[in-house]
Amino acid sequence: MEYGKRLAYYSPVRRRKFLGLAAAAASLPASARLTVPIYRIFDARLPKESAAKTRFQATIWPEAVANLRSGGVDLQITEGAGELKYTAAKRPILEGARRGAINLFVTDHVPMYWDHGREWAGVTTILDGCHVCLVALREAHGNQAPFVSTNTCVHELLHALLQDVYLPVPRWRQSAARELRVDWYATRLWLFHEGTAIRQSAADYLRRLPRA
Repeated sequence: MEYGKRLAYYSPVRRRKFLGLAAAAASLPASARLTVPIYRIFDARLPKESAAKTRFQATIWPEAVANLRSGGVDLQITEGAGELKYTAAKRPILEGARRGAINLFVTDHVPMYWDHGREWAGVTTILDGCHVCLVALREAHGNQAPFVSTNTCVHELLHALLQDVYLPVPRWRQSAARELRVDWYATRLWLFHEGTAIRQSAADYLRRLPRA
């Protein structure tokens, strides 16, 4: 999940620093890079064509891939079919999710079972043994404000790669701290192409990821 307001963030000094760090990221040796398996699923209930889906595919997702790549994290992307369904008790079921990868499940909203009607842009969890980053097209967005409102896909993937997904369900104060921590790392990817700590944590995460 995430929250925030739009803020102005660029200055000539920061821009020069950004360009210098971008050049440094481009020279990152192949041995230092990390590849993360992503299984991307569009909810079968979504319309084939919509403005939100077009925006996601044209801007939000490519930006996420580029941000992570700039920090040395490459996404190995495969796609499949799936659908969001519910049990009689309204518990979500993600048909089509698989083990051995992070399931990036794209639907129109976060189920109330998780967000309790608060209209989150996404949620990251383990469901029936599958690791899932669910992204809601209604609320999803690209980078907006440093340290406050970052790319929804990057934000949710970092909850997995930084291993928040293994932690107990937090109280509200713990939850807020985790959100701020994730946006801090996401901002360093976005503006400074810095992903060293993310790669270190992600390597441990991948070793714990259940096999397919």
